[in-house]
Amino acid sequence: MLERTLGCFIEKDVRGRHYYGANPDLAEMTDSWDFPHVLETNDGQRYAKILKTVAYIAVDEDQYGQPVVEKWNITSHDSWQKGVA
Repeated sequence: MLERTLGCFIEKDVRGRHYYGANPDLAEMTDSWDFPHVLETNDGQRYAKILKTVAYIAVDEDQYGQPVVEKWNITSHDSWQKGVA
C-alpha cells in the first residue's frame, strides 16, 4: 500500500483505476531506472513514470539489469500535486 498517493488514472485497455505515489528509491536508481513514481497494481507495486496520457511501467528486469517496460495508454489522469503531469 502506498504511503502517500500523488494521483490516479484509468488504464484504457482494461479500464482499471490505478493509484501512484512518489518513488522513495529514486535517488539510488541508475539512469536507466528513471522511474519517479511507484504504482499500485494487482500484482503489487511497480516502478513507473506517469505522464499526462501514457504511463511507462517497469514490469521486469532483463538479464543485464535493465528494466523491461510496458507503455500504457491512460485516461482520466488526476494529480493532486501541483506540477505533476
